[in-house]
Amino acid sequence: ARVRRRCMRRMPEGSAQDCVPAPFNARTRVHDDGGEAFTASTGTLFFSNFADGRLYRLDNGDIEPRPITPEIELRYADAVIDRTRNRLLCVREDHTAAGREATNTIIALDPDKDPTGGTVLIQGCNFYSSPRISPDGARLAWLQWNHPNMPWDGCELWLGDFDSQGRVTNRVKVAGGATEAICQPEWSPDGLLYFIDEQTGWWNLYRWQDGKADPVHPMEAEFGVPHWVFCTSTYAFGSAQRMVCTYGRTCV
Repeated sequence: ARVRRRCMRRMPEGSAQDCVPAPFNARTRVHDDGGEAFTASTGTLFFSNFADGRLYRLDNGDIEPRPITPEIELRYADAVIDRTRNRLLCVREDHTAAGREATNTIIALDPDKDPTGGTVLIQGCNFYSSPRISPDGARLAWLQWNHPNMPWDGCELWLGDFDSQGRVTNRVKVAGGATEAICQPEWSPDGLLYFIDEQTGWWNLYRWQDGKADPVHPMEAEFGVPHWVFCTSTYAFGSAQRMVCTYGRTCV
């Protein structure tokens, strides 16, 4: 049977409420394996519906979700909210051209309704993931890779600035390559870019600062996991000075 994924909300009295009414299914097929099919902020939920691939919006108090993307062969995943410019950023997979491999891009969307299906910000590689906006809204980090690689074989972490029109400029490669895998770029609350890199043979945490990447806590341990689905998470920030993370190591 097909799995229906729901978005649950914890109510003030402690009960759990399904935010997405049936038959809507908060799943995405981007990169086939999907993951990270929804995001929410200030009472509004955005989610990808499995049946048609469209992005839907559900505001607090609404009963029925409404589509914000057109009814064509476009799929969406890994959305983040760009509050500075009142838009959504996400990975889009374009299946509109028959007989051609789907095209992956990072795009911007009008969160109310976007009949174009989004404006392309980043393109040119076979695959993208993890668009992450800095806390001040000034910069964007993302991952990209090409055939024949899977992301755990090798990928690249890039960083760019938003210009006054919301385009991504001054792009620089932070880390990674065809044989060096990166995963989980995230911004700390004080605006530093963290990520997991395997450059020593172990997936360790790194911090990008002053134009260079420094190891945070070098260990013969794996702080990352293969990027099978979007938004796999093995660490998070409790504050600008405190991280919570998991890792695996061999005990002898």
